[in-house]
Amino acid sequence: MPVPRISKDELKQQLEALDPAVRPVIIDVRLKYPYEHSSVRLPGSVRISPKSPDFAAIPHDREVVAYDSDPDEITSSHVAAELIRRGYRAKALKGGIAEWMAANYPVETKDAPKPSAPGSLKG
Repeated sequence: MPVPRISKDELKQQLEALDPAVRPVIIDVRLKYPYEHSSVRLPGSVRISPKSPDFAAIPHDREVVAYDSDPDEITSSHVAAELIRRGYRAKALKGGIAEWMAANYPVETKDAPKPSAPGSLKG
């Protein structure tokens, strides 16, 4: 099933809408490593694990935009397709977070990765 895409410019315009009811819900579906090793996210985005997504917190009455770190939107398009199958109006962000940041659009900071203690294994 082809998944609709939204450009960074269209998304920015929608996020700037005065009426919060028309703003889409933004979900961050980056894979674990890219997510954990980044200190930024799109403004107001909600983290959803692409491996075991929990869509319970996503309202059905608003559009949903999924983004990832892949310029080909592989992960976000899979998640958006699953959302569409469940009755959501969903799209993938064209070019992912990389295109958003390349345009110098606003981002929020998130906790940076924490270094492992010496001798410990990351799992």
